[in-house]
Amino acid sequence: MNPEEHRAVRESLGAFALGQLTPAEATALQAHLDGCAACRAELASIQPLAGPLRLVDPDRLQSVPVPPPSLEGSILDAISNEPRSRRAYGRLLIAAGILIAVGAGGVGLGYQLAPKPPEIPLEPVAVAVAVPGVRSTADVVPHTWGMEIKLAATGFAAGHTYRVVVVTADGRTSPAGEFIGTGARELHCNLNSAVLRPDATAFRVVDDQGRNVASATL
Repeated sequence: MNPEEHRAVRESLGAFALGQLTPAEATALQAHLDGCAACRAELASIQPLAGPLRLVDPDRLQSVPVPPPSLEGSILDAISNEPRSRRAYGRLLIAAGILIAVGAGGVGLGYQLAPKPPEIPLEPVAVAVAVPGVRSTADVVPHTWGMEIKLAATGFAAGHTYRVVVVTADGRTSPAGEFIGTGARELHCNLNSAVLRPDATAFRVVDDQGRNVASATL
C-alpha cells in the first residue's frame, strides 16, 4: 500500500469507530487493521470518543445548530500544529461530521441531525481462564461488517501482548486484534473481527508464546 492509500485508510478510522462505513468499506478497513499495528494503535486511541459521540440526541434540540463557517478550518489548523499522536482526535471529529458544534457565544453543545441510534445489543458471554490470577468478562456485539468483542479483565501480565482470535464454525481462526496486559489494573478493550456473529463459535486470547490464556464459547 502506497503512502497516499495508507493516509486515506487512517483518515477513515473515525468513521469506522462510529460504525459509519458501509459493510464493504468496513471489511476492507478491518483487513488492513489485521496487518497494520500502527493503525490498530491509532484506532484504539480514538475509540474512547466514539461512545460519547453516539449518545447525541437530536430530540433535545429546540433549534438546528449550525457550526460557524470557520470551525472546520480552525480544527484543521489545530491538527497541523499538534503532535502526531494527538491528530487522531481531530480526524475523528471531522469524520463524524463535526458532531459537537460550538455556538456563537462559545458555549453550549449542538447535536447532529440524525435518527436516534438503536440500543446496542450486548450479548454477555462466559469467559474461561487458563492462567491463575486472570479474571475476565466479555460482551459480544453483532454488526453488519462482523462482530465486536468488549473485553474487561485483570491479571494479564503487564506489558505483555495478547492476541484475540475468533473461531468459526468450520474450525478456522480469524484475528480480532491485540491488547497489552495491565497486571492488577483493570483493562477494557474493544476488539473487532470480520467474522459475522452467526458464523462464530468461540474466541480465544493467546499470549506471545502462542498459549491459550482465556476463551469463550459463543
